[in-house]
Amino acid sequence: MSVQFNHTIVAAKDKVRSARFLAELLGLPEPRPAWHFLVVELAHGVSLDYIDTTEDIASQHYAFLVSDDVFDALIAKIRARGIPHWADPRGQHPGEINTDHGGRGVYFQDPSGHYMEAITKPYGGG
Repeated sequence: MSVQFNHTIVAAKDKVRSARFLAELLGLPEPRPAWHFLVVELAHGVSLDYIDTTEDIASQHYAFLVSDDVFDALIAKIRARGIPHWADPRGQHPGEINTDHGGRGVYFQDPSGHYMEAITKPYGGG
């Protein structure tokens, strides 16, 4: 049997702001509405389906494998906009990127406090 990841729901204080923030930084298409969600389309039919909530949000971690060109554009946007970012998940290296696993990586938070990670090589160098 084949199993493929399809989508996940992302809680947001403002789904429009959070969905557009991520889509714009990663150079993805404008988020599209679907029922009460705002959908950010990724590769291979995978999506992040943003939903508004008034409840407290437990920060989640979302990691994206990106091309070098997308990473370059992402870092340029992050720096130009003064978005806090780190080379590590604990935030001990602010304003830096990492070169772990033979690629580059960066961590940053979205407007709802979720921790986003962009890497150019999968862990293990695969």
